[in-house]
Amino acid sequence: MTRYVARHTPVQRGVAAWNAILGPQKSSHPLDRNITADFCIVGAGFAGLSAARRLRQLAPTARIVVLDAGRIADGAAGRNSGFMIDLPHDLASEDYAGAGDDGLVTALNRRAISFGADAVTEYGIQADYFDCVGKVNGAASAAGHGHNVSYAAHLKSLNEPHEMLDARQMAEMTGSHHYVSGLFTPGTVMLQPAGYIRGLARGLCEQGVEVYENSAVSAFEKQGSDWIVHTASGRVAAGRIILGVNGHLESFGVAKGRLMQLFLFATMTKELDSDARARLGGADRWGITPSDPMGTTMRRIDAGQGGHRLVTRTCAVLRPGMQAKASDLVRAEKVMRRKFDQRFPQLEGMEMAYSWAGHLCLSLNGVAVAREIDQGVFSACVQNGLGTARGTLTGIAAAEMAIGQTSEATEFFASEAEPKRLPPRPFSDLGANAVLRWREFRAREE
Repeated sequence: MTRYVARHTPVQRGVAAWNAILGPQKSSHPLDRNITADFCIVGAGFAGLSAARRLRQLAPTARIVVLDAGRIADGAAGRNSGFMIDLPHDLASEDYAGAGDDGLVTALNRRAISFGADAVTEYGIQADYFDCVGKVNGAASAAGHGHNVSYAAHLKSLNEPHEMLDARQMAEMTGSHHYVSGLFTPGTVMLQPAGYIRGLARGLCEQGVEVYENSAVSAFEKQGSDWIVHTASGRVAAGRIILGVNGHLESFGVAKGRLMQLFLFATMTKELDSDARARLGGADRWGITPSDPMGTTMRRIDAGQGGHRLVTRTCAVLRPGMQAKASDLVRAEKVMRRKFDQRFPQLEGMEMAYSWAGHLCLSLNGVAVAREIDQGVFSACVQNGLGTARGTLTGIAAAEMAIGQTSEATEFFASEAEPKRLPPRPFSDLGANAVLRWREFRAREE
């Protein structure tokens, strides 16, 4: 009998602020009995819910069950920065360009964005939660500006629209004089990620998809023609399973020793009153990714996305145990305090209402694990830090694979190599964290 047992279940550090600022959800609905289904999806984030929607499109009469270890949008889906990016965005490179097939990757990312936009319309999700306004790569140093110039040349070679912004334009947008330049690209969607995910789950439930929260999967095993998926209080017997669990794929023994489990950290201010907004200046909404991938991401949101607030995101640490330490968050809070005050001296010392850690999963060679890993078991995992777009895309592809449909997305992931094996521990952990700290120091102004 084939059996996969979870060695870890997700553990979150800090409050998922994007979810918290939307107010309470309805009471959770855990799985509390034994049921059958055609498809069982593990994970209700971008990958899992996108897989459920694609299955509903392809198999409208199928019984689809989604299981999540926590509440909707309380996990990684509510802990990211909310950038759904269409262009090449290789976090391991100096300027995001990477070395892959940029045209194909961009086309696939845009398919994911279009899929999300259609879901917003179909399910009546608030438009503010899926804002197609583009983003800016902000540069705060000569080196950062050089990265932007290099990336702009790359985009020009792809005939992709972009615009360089000078220091004055950056200050007019952000209220900050920290930035020396910016590179605007129009294709990014700025999400209220928890609002989008909540709306996606709600719309799927209205279409008959069964979503069970607080139902962590402890194991799944093959019995006859079915897979039996176990939770603490019930089980699902299904012909096919889709795993939308990103780095927790390794918890089940898949791609073991091949995945890098990283955490990034973020803070969100209390709601800015009218006086604070007047002192801040700038536009009510904007999003900045750093010109150096190891720099600091900043966002400003307004009442339509959960209140007038500023979000700071930076610091990375490798934690193979898939759980950030309390000391990791404490260190990150100090760094983010300095970064915030450096950018907005007019708001120096402002209270941070929320601080949290968000789990990412990367592979050394930048590949996903979006394929059939056992007969009837499909993975939509390993997003390489691009969870909103790549998670959506792997979810779409896994659903199509489970149905037996071929598409550009399924062929793309089928052509990828396996994740490269990591060096032996503990040397890999020490080395990776040393490199992260060095790159973080080098990008300290960004």
